[in-house]
Amino acid sequence: MVGAARARGRQSGARAGARRPRLRRRAHRACLPRRGFRRRRRAGGTPVALTDSRAPTVTTTAALPAGPTPRLALYRGRFDPPGLHHVAILQALLQRFDRVVAMPWGPMPARPIDENVNPVYRARMIDLAFRRVDPRVVVDLRDLEGATISDSRALEADPALAGYVVFHVVEADALDEDRARLHDGARLVVIATAEAVAHVPGGHERVVVGGDVAGSVMRKRLYEGQGVDDLVPAAVARVIDRHGLYRGTEPRISARARFDSPRAFVVHDERNERAAAWARLFAPWSTTAPDDADLIVVLGGDGSMLHAIQTHWRRRVPFLGVNAGHLGFLLNDPRGLVDGVAQVEGLLRSDLVLHHLPMLHVEHQKKDGTWGADLTFNDAWVERSSGQSAWLEVKVDDKVRLPRLVCDGVLVSTAAGSTAYARSMGAQPLLLDTPAWLVVGSNVMDPIHWKSALVGQGSVVEVRSLHVEKRPLMGFMHGVPLGEVTALRARMSRAASVELAFVEAHDMAEKIARIQFPSP
Repeated sequence: MVGAARARGRQSGARAGARRPRLRRRAHRACLPRRGFRRRRRAGGTPVALTDSRAPTVTTTAALPAGPTPRLALYRGRFDPPGLHHVAILQALLQRFDRVVAMPWGPMPARPIDENVNPVYRARMIDLAFRRVDPRVVVDLRDLEGATISDSRALEADPALAGYVVFHVVEADALDEDRARLHDGARLVVIATAEAVAHVPGGHERVVVGGDVAGSVMRKRLYEGQGVDDLVPAAVARVIDRHGLYRGTEPRISARARFDSPRAFVVHDERNERAAAWARLFAPWSTTAPDDADLIVVLGGDGSMLHAIQTHWRRRVPFLGVNAGHLGFLLNDPRGLVDGVAQVEGLLRSDLVLHHLPMLHVEHQKKDGTWGADLTFNDAWVERSSGQSAWLEVKVDDKVRLPRLVCDGVLVSTAAGSTAYARSMGAQPLLLDTPAWLVVGSNVMDPIHWKSALVGQGSVVEVRSLHVEKRPLMGFMHGVPLGEVTALRARMSRAASVELAFVEAHDMAEKIARIQFPSP
């Protein structure tokens, strides 16, 4: 920002070494759960075929002749949790469609009691279950992120689907007399068992499944303490067990994990000689295909970790960092971990503590009234772009908390980002797993003495300019400039999250203490 916060120099927190505030580095955009199917391409790596002998048998009717126009199947459902029968249906659809889009519904008001798992966990399980089936499968998380259920006809009109013939995938019971009118005029692909397929009305394509398992059956088994390993992909079972999902209790934010045959996708800071040397030690366990990895190993500083997260979070595997930078708040201390090949093997096979951390979903409004959105693991902010101080209104959960904040700017930060720019602006750093996030002012003139506020994980914060023309604002997201903005709206993401892995000896509280009580 501008003024005293800018003068504090280089950051000692999660962006050590980055100059503030006008960081002109390349934007590393994540694969967002929002509009734009064609933009959602798999970022490198060899696709992994998800085959499992326990999957229900799936057959289809006679293959359709290939047409000149590509065909797309829009497969919507709760997928709560995603099961092997869902995977089998995807595989069957791929036999006759050029692309399949799996889109989980958002919350269903008619069934609130049954909606007992945070959507951020559903999104993680769905990605793990579906995205590796085939490169032609796209997982669209817009309804989970927006807590809504999109209208089917509006989805057909999405510009990203131009050029496709769109078919809606429905189950056979969706064609009963009460609900058939919802699908009038739509092209349908009907999923039915061998017994039910004879009752499917003519004019629809059919996919015959050998079996189906209701999500309520799986959730009931889990609630009663039973397992579902025979009903869900192995990666989904691990998430359920790791976080204690569907057990009638709050999910575990932190959990332990061990990888007996670890495969690591290694990311390192090529400008850092220590990081480059360490990367060679990981070669026996390295894979060049990130989708094959059990872990993403990051060697460098906090900046390297942030870059890796923004690039690879959608792969849904833990990030294990080893600090070759300064403080390394997001990484493990290197002592005893990377002294040689034996130590590296011990690190990869050790018991790790995984911290499940949601990302920030941030929207920004341009002068023309249009809104853009993105995700960040650390922070986002607005700052004055002229000699005039910024006059801002700050709302929390639609309630005006600061009707006129006179300052150089305002930043929103996750707990993980609290040791970086937020700290240089005067906020107290938070432990990684603190169930809250920060709103921080820079060089606040009015109200006097206000510096920052802690808000709950479910809160929505909106910062809006009171004088757009006279006191223009610039927006930034994880250091990337957004241009001139008039408002910023932020909340914890409902679909995007990251797992950070630490060795058991890692003392997060000690790192916070070193920040707050620096040695001479």
